[in-house]
Amino acid sequence: MNLKIQQKESDFFWMQVAYNLALIAYEEKEIPVGAIVVANEKLISKGYNQTEKLQDVTAHAEMIALTSAFNHLGSKYLQGCTLYVTLEPCVMCAGALAWSQISRVVFGAKDEHRGFSRWGNLLHPKTEIIGGIMEQECSELLKKFFAELRN
Repeated sequence: MNLKIQQKESDFFWMQVAYNLALIAYEEKEIPVGAIVVANEKLISKGYNQTEKLQDVTAHAEMIALTSAFNHLGSKYLQGCTLYVTLEPCVMCAGALAWSQISRVVFGAKDEHRGFSRWGNLLHPKTEIIGGIMEQECSELLKKFFAELRN
């Protein structure tokens, strides 16, 4: 099997795991974003938005997953790791990702309003960025959440 095909299948598998965390956030009436960190094809950390629950504007899925990954590895760097997140990271999360020197960031839905890419690539120069994995599912969940919030 082609290495690129294997990577795409792996990315889809792990994004499904992150999406399941977004569903938990949705059920808890949080903005439905889920994130995981994977190292050597093993899940090492996970998080979902908890800004309402924790009353902390920095409690984004990515930040929670990153902190857990640092603790798991006993390191402040995440070289060789991949973050899977259902929504393109914001500028705050992109800054944390840049400092972490994470190897890959894979996201689902693009964030046209607050996504880091609006300001150029804020991640570490060696970080590979892949967007659009399960984009439709991730986007639809967010749209459903905000439509319900407005009603």
